[in-house]
Amino acid sequence: MSESLSAELASWASSLEFQDLPSDIVDSTKLRVLDTIGLALAGAETDFGRAVRTAAITMSPPGACRIVGSGDRVGITAAAFANGACAQALEYDDTHNESIVHMSSPAVAATLGLAEIIDLTGEDFITAVALGNEISCRVGSVSPGQFHRRGFHPTGLFATFGVAYLASWVLQLDLPATTRAAGMSGSFASGLLECWVDGTQSKFLHAGWAAQSGIVAAFLARAHATGPAEVFEGRFGLFASHLQDPKAPRDFTRITAELGTRWESRNSSFKPFPAAHVLHPYIDAALRLKRQHGLKAADIAQIDCPVAGFIVPIVCEPTTEKLAPASDSHGRVSLQYTLAEALFRGELGKSAYSVETLQNPDVLELARRVHYHVDPAFPGPGRFKGAVHITLRDGRSLVEVEEYNRGSAENPMSRAELRAKFDENASGFLSPARRDRLASEIDKLEQLPDASGLAELAVRGQ
Repeated sequence: MSESLSAELASWASSLEFQDLPSDIVDSTKLRVLDTIGLALAGAETDFGRAVRTAAITMSPPGACRIVGSGDRVGITAAAFANGACAQALEYDDTHNESIVHMSSPAVAATLGLAEIIDLTGEDFITAVALGNEISCRVGSVSPGQFHRRGFHPTGLFATFGVAYLASWVLQLDLPATTRAAGMSGSFASGLLECWVDGTQSKFLHAGWAAQSGIVAAFLARAHATGPAEVFEGRFGLFASHLQDPKAPRDFTRITAELGTRWESRNSSFKPFPAAHVLHPYIDAALRLKRQHGLKAADIAQIDCPVAGFIVPIVCEPTTEKLAPASDSHGRVSLQYTLAEALFRGELGKSAYSVETLQNPDVLELARRVHYHVDPAFPGPGRFKGAVHITLRDGRSLVEVEEYNRGSAENPMSRAELRAKFDENASGFLSPARRDRLASEIDKLEQLPDASGLAELAVRGQ
């Protein structure tokens, strides 16, 4: 009998060492840690973040692990849940382009908590996050584009497995136990997107739930609880149960092919804007035209956007929901509204999608002038391309194309841009001096003998 896919992953994960990581993976992982902690701090400032914090400290007795920002001490699962959920709250966390899984928010949140109860060096911290991210991306690449259209959020499904493997690695589980953890985490993987219909907030919980669930699966496996080995490819496994159409593409080789030599997580993007990642090339193209031509909303007669077909049910339709978002979470997944706000304000940062802007009649009227059409020449999942064609009231026509989203491997954000993003996101809790200290510790993370200090620095202080 051939080895199950979860066991093949376990064999690789169990033996992974820091020295096995390519230098670019080490560097990008440190940047993802910085980015995610900043996002968790920004999310903690929101009404959603405050609700998550309240629930976490109510459900958990005092514990060893910190909720970033406030510094409340709770149990490991409560901290991982709260920090992961807050990191997703602004739709601002990094994404694997093909699967559209937000892999770093769950991985970093889980590892932050684990580092407060288990002795981890900086090398250990980097290895755990890199391992979890790689597995989340690989599992998500089996059937790219198929889950959103069926109402499932890839982060809730795939990142749960990534965290289960990283937590198993931290706990030093052997191959059979790691395989059991993966099997159990399949029962915890979840992520319905009904919240996209009414603009409610449950999608933001998925990163936290993945962080919590993966940790739970690893501890259960250590205690000898069992889970199915064929959790991916089995008769009632993840893909058979969630993609019941037999014609839905499934390429299971994506999970294990070239493990350790080809890093799928390289094909992941940081976010310069707090919106659905497929919108980013459109935002950048529109903002460039605004800056180049000094555009005002009143100047614009119409905006036309060619799109890839797979993004239509994510950010273009139903048009009634996209033209008048019911909440900030609704607005972050609307092409029409997002372009209108970006062109109206000239920016889209931490303070975007406020109640005032969401209700601004001028922004909503501009959103009604945004149109889209499917262009078969636009690339499918894996590459985010955007273009805007703005027709002005004076008859002029302006066109701008963004071939690759900014923040991707092909069009990377600079370290300075990522640091500026971190400073803005962390400013509500951390002083400039404390931000400098935390950023410095992350920059030299592989040199640290004890990684628990990251969580300590990520709370309000001088």
